Amino acid sequence: MESQVNQPGSAEKSLLAGKQASRRAFKDKAAEFGITVGGTMVFVALLLIFFYLLYVIKPIFDGAHIEPVTSVSYQHTDAKTLMIGSDEQNEVLYRVTQLGTVDFYSSVTGQLISSFTPTLPEGATITSSAKSSPSEQRFALGLSNGQVIVVGIDFAVTYPDNQRQITPKLTYPIGDEPLTINEDGAVYNLVFDYSGSRMSFAYQDANGAWKLNRQEGEENMMTEEVEWSSIEVFVEDAPKQVVSALMTPDHRQLILSTTDKLFVYNTRDADEVELLQVLDVKKGEAKIKQVNLLAGASSIMISYDSGVISQYFQVNGDKGRLYQQIREFDDVAPVSTMATEFYRKSFAVLSSEGELTLLYTTSQRNLFDEKYSLPNPGLMAFSPRSNALVIEADNKLNLFSVENDHPEVSWSALWQKVWYEGYPEPQYVWQSTSGSDDFEAKLSLMPLAFGTMKAAFYAMMFAVPLAIAGAIYTAYFMTPKVRNVVKPTIEIMEALPTVILGFLAGLWLAPLIEDHLPGIVVLLTLLPVSILVTAFAWSKMPETWKHRLPETYQELMLLPVIIFVGWFSFTISPVIEVALFDGNTRQFITNDLGITFDQRNAFVVGIAMGFAVIPTIFSIAEDAIFSVPRHLSNGSLALGATNWQTLTRVVLLTASPGIFSAIMMGLGRAVGETMIVLMATGNTAILEWSVFEGMRTLAANIAVEMPESAIGSSHYRVLFLAAFVLFIFTFFFNTIAEVVRQRLRDRYSSL
Repeated sequence: MESQVNQPGSAEKSLLAGKQASRRAFKDKAAEFGITVGGTMVFVALLLIFFYLLYVIKPIFDGAHIEPVTSVSYQHTDAKTLMIGSDEQNEVLYRVTQLGTVDFYSSVTGQLISSFTPTLPEGATITSSAKSSPSEQRFALGLSNGQVIVVGIDFAVTYPDNQRQITPKLTYPIGDEPLTINEDGAVYNLVFDYSGSRMSFAYQDANGAWKLNRQEGEENMMTEEVEWSSIEVFVEDAPKQVVSALMTPDHRQLILSTTDKLFVYNTRDADEVELLQVLDVKKGEAKIKQVNLLAGASSIMISYDSGVISQYFQVNGDKGRLYQQIREFDDVAPVSTMATEFYRKSFAVLSSEGELTLLYTTSQRNLFDEKYSLPNPGLMAFSPRSNALVIEADNKLNLFSVENDHPEVSWSALWQKVWYEGYPEPQYVWQSTSGSDDFEAKLSLMPLAFGTMKAAFYAMMFAVPLAIAGAIYTAYFMTPKVRNVVKPTIEIMEALPTVILGFLAGLWLAPLIEDHLPGIVVLLTLLPVSILVTAFAWSKMPETWKHRLPETYQELMLLPVIIFVGWFSFTISPVIEVALFDGNTRQFITNDLGITFDQRNAFVVGIAMGFAVIPTIFSIAEDAIFSVPRHLSNGSLALGATNWQTLTRVVLLTASPGIFSAIMMGLGRAVGETMIVLMATGNTAILEWSVFEGMRTLAANIAVEMPESAIGSSHYRVLFLAAFVLFIFTFFFNTIAEVVRQRLRDRYSSL
């Protein structure tokens, strides 16, 4: 009776059950809410990454922006304009006439700041004038007495009372006194170049003959003064009627232009001036308007009054390095004048109607095109920082601001072959930096995307057979006692830092493979054969012998075989190398087969990255196979099917969604791997499938170059584009994996 009183009644039980149900419902709702929020946040994070990458990448595909800033009127004179320009801050504009007068104007107030007129020797007059390449901001005057005056334009920057003050001035690189280059009389059609210890002057004399005067300077170690020696030669076979003349800043070439031909002379050795090439540049009825050197002086730009602009640069061929037409811009208004940037491959053209066009040679981008009110346009020049244009029109110097941050990037430059200066043909090239000021970045992503796929391909070739075969045996054939040791051991391998694998691959595995390449080939061939032979021999052994080894540890019988085959392969490697490859396998591959052999190559990467990928594939695939319901395999065996038939026709089909997911997860891991490919390859951006050559992947390239890239630069943004491409790669592979996995699950779920 007392026990019945202490027991809860039906009402209390109902109340308790209701509370438990309420708690369970609350926990279910909380779990549902947490999972939903977590999944949503993951999705939002992916979207934020996606849009942030787009935000950083977008500016490199934007065009240029040019707009007028101010106009400065100058006093009209009979002397024509020789050159115009500005200082780095675009606060001072200048105009140089063919008579050597230099006027400096303030772009802020429009007032004349100062004016300079060169002092000439008594009785001498100016017979010719010439300007140097834009980046040097120099000009030279040829005189009637055979002398020349070289003048440089400079700007002194001071900060009185913490206010920036720019003071324009003239400099005389070769001294205040004129230099005599022609003892026989006046200097006509002068062209020159000056660089520290060398000066070159080319000109026509009174008879129309072309001469080259080379001044070589050498510092006297005692007095520390530069002593000059002069060489003067006639330029043979030079045309007398010349439209324009150019000299490259390295003093190696003299280029004379007529109405339809370009004469290129090799002036590297002043004693042996020779005609290098004659280019026929005539284009129908079109007339040549201007001949300019592009930044770096490797390319010649020829503009025509028809609106066509042609680029020529030297290409190595059977007859040496000769100029040839590389590309042409024909969607341009008839050209009146042209200007090139100081250090990049951009150039601007202006039509007689005032249409201003900004283009870039390598990417072949039309960056800007707009018509302005610029009557009677004259010369045009970029500012030193290429952020402004100075255009002469209607007795005014017109200043335009220029925003042109990423002209070298275009879809074609990123993904198609590009013909770069100095290259024999169009190529895919990634070369983002150099020690040269006139270097042009080559930012093709094709070698990086190819290297990523190549590294993943060889890693998967190594990892997939081992991981899937190991998963099948572990899940289906291995005894539970051994499986409980093997599976955790392989899964622990996934925790091994990839930097350790990369370190071992680069410093231990790569030299090992190079020194024992025949043995490695023998090992890869002999090992699977020996395992199959051992298994066949085991199956033919008497049952009494088989029972001597406990069934639990039958797998261990392969260890002596594997160890022996490994020892035998490395022992016989030197013998094979001497017998078949004259004692040097690498030399045989390189010289006899013509295949490049890099110590850190795709073979090394495949093995090292394969070891990093194997645990991922093995773990997922093994779980999928082990999770196949036992009644399926037992039913198949009960119907008389063998273990192998049950495995191939029931188990693997049922587990195929999980196996495919494992492979795709491994592929995603291989595509995004960084440290192994960074340390185990030569990081050379090449497009070669050869297993003996290296590669450069997207991930490794980002890791190497991101720390050294300037924030906001084209290089910086293209690296983000590489990250975006990597993001798309992994997203694509994961999406395909999920779609195929779902279809396989739907197909075999009825088994």
